[in-house]
Amino acid sequence: MDEKIFNLLEKMYSEMQEMKNELRTEMQQGFVRIENKMEDNHKALYDGYKQSIEGINETREKLEKLTDKVENQEIKLQVLKSAK
Repeated sequence: MDEKIFNLLEKMYSEMQEMKNELRTEMQQGFVRIENKMEDNHKALYDGYKQSIEGINETREKLEKLTDKVENQEIKLQVLKSAK
């Protein structure tokens, strides 16, 4: 009887070890999938940030050009007014 119990316990232990290893493998695969997804999301966020900064810089450049044009027009108006 003791031998049967020992064999049963040994079998249960072996099965539990297999289940533990399978679970560990599944968890590792899950972590890899999560890491890949996070990396993809990070890249997408970075790309969006980069596009936003490029748009802001482009808008800033256009604003500077318009500001220069307005200042030049003001100077021309002052010259015309003082010439009269």
